[in-house]
Amino acid sequence: MTPEELLDGVRSRRRRALGRAISLVERLGPEGRELAAALHPDTGRAWRVGVTGSPGVGKSTLLSALVAHLRAAERTVAVVSVDPTSPFTRGAVLGDRIRLADHFVDPGVFIRSMASRGHQGGLAEATADAVLVLDAAGFDVVLVETVGSGQNEVEVQALTETVVLAIMPGSGDGVQAIKAGLMEIPDVLAVTKADRPGADHLVSELRHALALVPAGPWEPPIVPVVATEGRGIPELWAEVERHRAFLGAEGRLEARRREGLGRQIRALAADRLARRLDRAADPEFLDGLIDEVLERRLDPAGAVDRVLDRAGLAAPGEGG
Repeated sequence: MTPEELLDGVRSRRRRALGRAISLVERLGPEGRELAAALHPDTGRAWRVGVTGSPGVGKSTLLSALVAHLRAAERTVAVVSVDPTSPFTRGAVLGDRIRLADHFVDPGVFIRSMASRGHQGGLAEATADAVLVLDAAGFDVVLVETVGSGQNEVEVQALTETVVLAIMPGSGDGVQAIKAGLMEIPDVLAVTKADRPGADHLVSELRHALALVPAGPWEPPIVPVVATEGRGIPELWAEVERHRAFLGAEGRLEARRREGLGRQIRALAADRLARRLDRAADPEFLDGLIDEVLERRLDPAGAVDRVLDRAGLAAPGEGG
């Protein structure tokens, strides 16, 4: 498939082309960057919704219910699900997508799992470009499911226009969200598995938590849902649409996108620098530095200077 054929395939929303395009941007090489640059002018039409929350809260089930609701309304949907990576093997611990299996053959739905590969922030390094590809393909809605680490889910706010935080009764997530500062991230709160005991108490707890956050022009609504039965899903999406209308007024959408792009650019620059450092600090070179530190011939800060110098990142007057 030539680059021109690939671009045409993405813009025509052909599955094979979409899969190949996302695989290219995942490699983080020049071909993927060129592809993303070529598709960027075609973006800005999809509404990007982040779905975040701790593991086991039911994000995949919630996503499946949202996809079903949107398809019933004849909206096209793309889903990017970011899975955790083993810190030892660096391999993906790909999640069970059985809840989304019913949508795999729907031509109006595209679903892709991505491995975080150790990237912090709840997303994979290439998630932004994967979302760019799907936006350029003309999907009405792009849903982005984060890795679900519970603490580092802030990047999804920079990548999407609306963030849904899923919290379930009995998990202690309400208290943890307050402690971790997560209450400033969501635009909509979904109390999942709301047929379980403690759901009403969790709603009250979340209302109290929101009262502690400095008041702004938008107050995140709290929507109880039972995704397995579809209960609360229309109400949840109605709140997403209400938030979309809110952002569409008084230049708020442009301001949010500008802020998000600024954070994305900084994060991508940091990722690229981290890869340069990884290449510079290869095992043999690093072992030599460790030997010098252990033998007290070099201190740790001096070892850092050597790595930066080898990577070409040392500032003038620094390095060894």
